[in-house]
Amino acid sequence: MIQYRYEICNMAGGFPLIFARELTKRYGEHLALDKVSFTIEEGQVVGLLGLNGAGKSTTMNILTGCISATGGTVTIGGHDIASSPRQAKRITGYLPEQPAFYPEMKVRDHLDFICGLKGVTSGRKAHIADICRQVGLEDKLGRMVRNLSKGYRQRLGLAQALVGKPRVIILDEPTVGLDPSQIVDIRLLIKDIGRHSTVIVSSHILSEIQAVCARIIMLQKGRLIADCSTDEMAGRIASASRVRIRVLGAAEEIMAALAQIPGLNRVRQLAQMEPNTWDFALECADGADIRVQIFKRLAAAGLPLLASSGGDASGSLEEAFLNLAASGIGEKDAP
Repeated sequence: MIQYRYEICNMAGGFPLIFARELTKRYGEHLALDKVSFTIEEGQVVGLLGLNGAGKSTTMNILTGCISATGGTVTIGGHDIASSPRQAKRITGYLPEQPAFYPEMKVRDHLDFICGLKGVTSGRKAHIADICRQVGLEDKLGRMVRNLSKGYRQRLGLAQALVGKPRVIILDEPTVGLDPSQIVDIRLLIKDIGRHSTVIVSSHILSEIQAVCARIIMLQKGRLIADCSTDEMAGRIASASRVRIRVLGAAEEIMAALAQIPGLNRVRQLAQMEPNTWDFALECADGADIRVQIFKRLAAAGLPLLASSGGDASGSLEEAFLNLAASGIGEKDAP
């Protein structure tokens, strides 16, 4: 299997609003974060990616001050989250994966309570009205929280995160459990929020990250393995030596034909998207162009090639994510 080295990119921007330096977290003998460092500038919308157990939630909990780091430092707006937590939290809004509410409160009263917690003393009524207009809750102010649908509860969670006009918004799986129309609405809200605040989004829905984030930070087993623009990560896999194909025929016959391609070092069978067809992801060593060979071998075997992608086509973020996660790029012992 080809091994790729993924360089950490220097992102253009202003003074870092968030500065994480050698973040380390241990839970007993388990090392959840291993000296993770990154900076995030004002106005960026950043996606935090990684497989389960990669360290995403631990990182977000440290950034929001919910847990302390074993080692390393975090400053938000110049305030150290450990030594000056009030100042750091005052400019940070957080939407956890499962936001907590007081179900017996009305939406208006609940947000007024959150304003008190965040130290918003003047102009609360107007502030709450502005937030509710932004997230689409203006006609739900008098509704009991317990009577809100899942989609509107998620909007209320976003409203909570926006109380106090924080400079940093951290969103953990913001569209989990929502239907497709609600997901679109929440993505539009995130884009709108990103015009006024710095946003960090953690999500397992890669199309969501691609839709709303300009930059990606990716973790694997507690280590940072990628930090670059979303387009760059997806573009890294666009190559004539990496091709996706859809072929009509039996899977074993297709595999036998593909096995005859010189230099092919990886064949990954994907989902069956149409009746009697199979999708495959192919990779060839040394950057060789394998597209002509694929066509010839399948034609000789009488196996119709229904679709192919690769070469100059942009790679998908999902493919890039899976390739990075599987290859262990960026680990200390990488060649």
